Amino acid sequence: MNIVVLYGTESGNSELIAQDLSDKINADGRSAEVSDLQDFEPESITAENFYIIVCSTHGDGELPNTAQDFFEKFSNFEGDLAGVRYAMFGLGDSFYEETYSQGSEHIDRRFAELGAERVGEYGRHDASSWDLPSDVALEWLPAVVSAADA
Repeated sequence: MNIVVLYGTESGNSELIAQDLSDKINADGRSAEVSDLQDFEPESITAENFYIIVCSTHGDGELPNTAQDFFEKFSNFEGDLAGVRYAMFGLGDSFYEETYSQGSEHIDRRFAELGAERVGEYGRHDASSWDLPSDVALEWLPAVVSAADA
């Protein structure tokens, strides 16, 4: 199973997390590659890969800069993603209760609308916590990879 870690970022945190996840996956003997959502086309999503999406939230619950073009294309994409499995890790700040982690939720909803299956627990990092984002993501990762193997 090849794992593709996609990220959407505004300040670079999601990119760092995506790289840390990929490094850990590769160190554990699996194959993972990282791609910025701005360089990724919805037509490239296939059931042969497992996708981990790491995406921050910007402004009033909007997608970050590097995810906006992808999401516009993804919103118009009419492919069938049945058989595609993915996991989602969102970043946000719970201080903003109404928009917390919504950037990732936009993408998550679209994957589900197209028939893809999210596996494992929805991962989240809260910027109001004292936890380091990569630490939270690396703690979340093993259960997601196990769920993907099931």
